[in-house]
Amino acid sequence: MITTQTPFRISFLGGGSDLRGFYGRHPGAVLSAAINRSMYLTTHPYFDQSAIHLKYSKTELVPSVDQIEHPILRAVLRELAPKGGIEVASIADIPGGTGLGSSSAFTVGLIQNLNARLQRFLPPARLAEDACHIEIDILKEPIGKQDQYAAAFGGLNHFTFHSDGRTTVEKIFLAAETIKRLEDSLFLLHLGTSRSASTILHEQARNLSDTNMFKTQTAMVAQVEIGKQLLRDGDLDGFGRLLHEAWMLKRTLASMISDGAIDAHYERGLEAGALGGKLVGAGGGGFLLFYCPPPAQSSFLAAMSGLRRVSFRFDFSGSRIIHFSDE
Repeated sequence: MITTQTPFRISFLGGGSDLRGFYGRHPGAVLSAAINRSMYLTTHPYFDQSAIHLKYSKTELVPSVDQIEHPILRAVLRELAPKGGIEVASIADIPGGTGLGSSSAFTVGLIQNLNARLQRFLPPARLAEDACHIEIDILKEPIGKQDQYAAAFGGLNHFTFHSDGRTTVEKIFLAAETIKRLEDSLFLLHLGTSRSASTILHEQARNLSDTNMFKTQTAMVAQVEIGKQLLRDGDLDGFGRLLHEAWMLKRTLASMISDGAIDAHYERGLEAGALGGKLVGAGGGGFLLFYCPPPAQSSFLAAMSGLRRVSFRFDFSGSRIIHFSDE
């Protein structure tokens, strides 16, 4: 039995520039962090060696890979299925459709797990690229590349997406005191809704043909370098304000990124003392992320008490094997 643990992520700056429609014309860049909320995948030889048993939000028992309903499981098992029957089960700390990169964490973790079963170890960059190949090239999902890299590498990273398809990774190293202050000042609040990112991302990709939209996305890429320097300088309040500026730009990229209810929650957070924030993921629902300095946190939490807070810390390990046995 093999179990992998793969972290979810929060994206701070540059989101959307990891879409091929953008980085094919201009280098994209994202600043993001993996968090200690994870996807767990376990595989085990199935008793019936001619069957595949899958347990996720539903259960499948099928005689062949081609009959699997779950698109990621079908695509990955088509390439990596071991001989004989296989059982795959998944558990997630947080449900999918909430903007934390859960689908890509699932893909990365599954690739990691099945390669371990085949006695192969893949470095993080290979894990991320294989996951991108499955989701973007094979399944034709209208998504970018940042989620796969965040899940594979873990930590706080500056990802750059080049027009030739390469992705370079710069790990951001901060003083332990700065990391703790940042973690203590970030608040992840669940809106009570989930959404499919596909419709939003399709529109966002189409809108990149508009000159003004493309300029907006380019301005968001420039914020990545600014944000990285603010973190290195320990200017966390400045970083929080930059998150606000970035959110004001991002919400103009597609019509369904935000709505009246999301805007109302966000404005209430700012009025209660937060300096900035954003909707994590493509938009439309899921989680609001806020930066709020310590002096205002009591009033901020009181004002936002109607939304469920999910505590987190950064995860610096990336996708990993946490159990391996012959039993």
